Amino acid sequence: MQPLTALAADARRRIRGVLFDIDDTLSSKGRLTAEAYAAMERLHSSGLLVIPITGRPAGWCDHIARMWPVDAVVGENGSFYFRYNRADRRLYKRFFVDEKNRSENRCRLKELGNLILSKVPGCALASDQRYRESDLAIDYCEDVTPLSETDVERIVQLFQQAGANVKVSSIHVNGWFGDYDKLSMTRRLMLECFDVDLDADRARYVFVGDSPNDAPMFAYFPNSIGVANVMDFGDRITPKPAFVTKERYGAGFVEVVDSLVSRRN
Repeated sequence: MQPLTALAADARRRIRGVLFDIDDTLSSKGRLTAEAYAAMERLHSSGLLVIPITGRPAGWCDHIARMWPVDAVVGENGSFYFRYNRADRRLYKRFFVDEKNRSENRCRLKELGNLILSKVPGCALASDQRYRESDLAIDYCEDVTPLSETDVERIVQLFQQAGANVKVSSIHVNGWFGDYDKLSMTRRLMLECFDVDLDADRARYVFVGDSPNDAPMFAYFPNSIGVANVMDFGDRITPKPAFVTKERYGAGFVEVVDSLVSRRN
């Protein structure tokens, strides 16, 4: 990983949009600071696309799409995108899996959640689970005493044994049934809503993240950036982002915004 200062000035000037994780990338230890929110405002005001790509639930993303200075949001690790059209005051929702299959999958995930809770003492359903449409989030350090790496890996194995896709974030282990992830839904969003073929134009977009569930995005975007706490995961993130900030958490996100917006003035 190179320092963020190594991102060439010409590449910064060509950036059209910033895609970013929320937990421990935009937020700082569970809080959205005034500085990080203001940085989103500055990005949006500068004319760049601003799109959170998160594991957080549909209930949260409804609020984010409506209330935050963003152009859209991808949630539940790629289960859907939401976009609020302010002209007609309508929230548009696009899911990867139809309602019938989502309902069936929720039943399967409920059973799997009970199994995981019985097999891994100390873990818990994420406090935002009731607002989810498509995935199961197991809390390993947000509202519970942090679990060991061994316990986290046991949760991952239980998801895999059930045939679920699984990703580890900085706070949860997320599992779901369905052939999608953050990247696949991001590509769909960009094409359907903004007429952008990311395969051809990915160098004009930045992705900012911090944890193993961001690895597909780090691999895809040549201008991927990790906030400094990405280094806490060591070799558990493969591949790593191309660049890394000096600052951790939301302060690192502000650092990214400062580096991009200053080149547009």
